[in-house]
Amino acid sequence: MIRLLEKFGRSIMNMFAELGEISMLLFGIFRFFPQIPRSRRLVLYQMEHIGVNSVPLVLIIAIFTGAVAAWQAAYQLKGIAPLSFLGAATSRAIITELGPVLTGIVIAGRVGASIAAELGTMKVTEQIDALETMAISPVRFLAMPRFVASIIMLPILALLANVIAVLGAYLVSNYFLNISMAVFFESVKRYFLPIDFFSGLVKTVFFGATTSLIGCHIGLRTTGGAEGVGLSTIRSFVLSAISILILDYVLWTLFFN
Repeated sequence: MIRLLEKFGRSIMNMFAELGEISMLLFGIFRFFPQIPRSRRLVLYQMEHIGVNSVPLVLIIAIFTGAVAAWQAAYQLKGIAPLSFLGAATSRAIITELGPVLTGIVIAGRVGASIAAELGTMKVTEQIDALETMAISPVRFLAMPRFVASIIMLPILALLANVIAVLGAYLVSNYFLNISMAVFFESVKRYFLPIDFFSGLVKTVFFGATTSLIGCHIGLRTTGGAEGVGLSTIRSFVLSAISILILDYVLWTLFFN
């Protein structure tokens, strides 16, 4: 029992220590924000890697998310409300929740893990030590461009995912549930609220920041050679996904409570 308590206490202390390290990394990134114009090429490259290269995956997931959301909403509304409300039900669920969260988790898997693997490989092969030897800050050269690119591109990806998901919901509603375009989109228009749209986009800014920050932190702290890189990749995705779900709850409470 004593050993179990000691292990639990050590885990709690390690968690707070790691939160402190992540906070220091975040402050270091903020400190280099005035140098964004100087690092614009690095930022643009990361925007292409994080955003443009993720578009096909986001589109595939979004259209099927919208399609299954339409089926699920139709099942839930059956016997409770007319299917003319289907457009409002699916669009609000997609814009406020499904689009931002699923996009965030997809980016955590594709980009967050990639950041951890890339920086982890650089760490174990001493490339980061070489940067420091040349008086180049790894935070400015590696972490800051990825952080900035993530908070810029994730809202854009989420906006694209929302449009495609609503389109997927409409296609299912029109071809399988016999709901016309006029009825579907009139319902969307009637019950649309600006707060739904802006809350979803704001959430993706936090999701992008969290994913890139965790990926950079874990990558820069990687040890143990190839095995350590693999463990860092897995850990980055797991922590990013958990953080996204926790942030989603917290931000939802702030926006809609």
